[in-house]
Amino acid sequence: MQIPGQLTMLLHQASSTKLWAVGPPVPRQMTGSVRADELWPTSGPGGLRRSTVGRGRAQATRVTEPLWILVIVIVTALAFDFTNGFHDTANAMATSIATSALKPQAAVTLAALLNLVGAFLSIEVALTVSNKVVNIQGSNGSPLPELMGTPILTIVFAGLVGGILWNLVTWLLGLPSSSSHALFGGLIGAAIAALGTRGVKWDGVVSAIVIPAVAAPMVACLVAAAGTWLIFQIAGSVPAQRREKGFRWGQIGSASLVSLAHGTNDAQKTMGVITLALIAYGSWTDLGAIPFWVKGACALAIAAGTYVGGWRVIRTLGKGLVEISPPQGMAAETASAAIILSSSHLGMALSTTHVAAGSILGTGLGRRGTAVRWVVAGRMAVAWVITLPAAGVIGALCWHLAHGVGGSFGVALVFLILLVSACAIFAQSWYTTITHENVNDAWRGGLTPEQPELATAGAGRDL
Repeated sequence: MQIPGQLTMLLHQASSTKLWAVGPPVPRQMTGSVRADELWPTSGPGGLRRSTVGRGRAQATRVTEPLWILVIVIVTALAFDFTNGFHDTANAMATSIATSALKPQAAVTLAALLNLVGAFLSIEVALTVSNKVVNIQGSNGSPLPELMGTPILTIVFAGLVGGILWNLVTWLLGLPSSSSHALFGGLIGAAIAALGTRGVKWDGVVSAIVIPAVAAPMVACLVAAAGTWLIFQIAGSVPAQRREKGFRWGQIGSASLVSLAHGTNDAQKTMGVITLALIAYGSWTDLGAIPFWVKGACALAIAAGTYVGGWRVIRTLGKGLVEISPPQGMAAETASAAIILSSSHLGMALSTTHVAAGSILGTGLGRRGTAVRWVVAGRMAVAWVITLPAAGVIGALCWHLAHGVGGSFGVALVFLILLVSACAIFAQSWYTTITHENVNDAWRGGLTPEQPELATAGAGRDL
């Protein structure tokens, strides 16, 4: 397999026979105006100075500190993309699985393939995602000169860790929270910790997060409710068995469209973060494009996460919120796909979770006699409200730890904590089991079919 050009460049730098010596340490106080050359000498990649060992001898080989941090940031970003995949599988496939339009394993396989394809369809969200809410880039999208190199890489890394840990916690609890808001929250917390309140574009927080967080589920709910009412007005006289069989086939198409839309919207967020890191390091200069290897890596990561399943969240959306029928499922999926695709086209980093949950709730309201479990809806709403600040606190703590220890050692320590925490959460998930085999079992007041009282404990043997 041919190694992508940008990746080849990074590997070449890591194995070069020239010695790149780490420049002066970044000042602890980064809230003032500092020139880029005062933070990092710019004669080498990532803002480092070049030095050589005496003539006639083999020169030493050493990987630079910013390069190590860049590699860790890329790995962490792809890990976030993976958690985004399994956390958000439910957005596309929960209703199709709940109505038996698709078998669980077939549903996640189809969703994974379409997420993979969707990731290549647009880059509008990727080019704007990080510049909407945190003040680490200029108006043209390039990183601020005083943050080039390690400073911006550390901020991005801490934000990603905040997003991952919150995704894992909410997955463990079976709560369909927003991966987008977890990422934004982590970045905001890390930016405040590093730069103070001036590190956040508060108008962007309101326009890109707060307003869509309120409007998206409401609009989705109204559209899905109207669609459900219309469907039953048109097809109400059709025999129930025939009607449900026909709408199950329709659900396959509408769920596929949601999966495609999810890949188009969510994979781009990670693409944008990795590209920002590459620009900050100095190995990518095109502000209007995404490296192809970044697109491919992010597409594969979100597809792999989607294939794993996310059965706990699928169960909450598919069985816990509304007992849904095939016509309702098709209405919910069609409404979600239309809203998500429209937002991707406009470059809006919308939460697909909020849209999907709002659509499912709307189908319950659009059909008379459908029971809506408002307690479950209330828990979801609480999770939505606290996602941004919770991920922000984690991101801020991670930045303080990484910055306090300093350099690559601090980043490595936070990365180790991330690994240990993830393993602990997955170990906890083995105490109860939710898999493709019992994800459709009747909802008896709690997430786990066998033990309803443990609704907030454990998680599935599979994700």
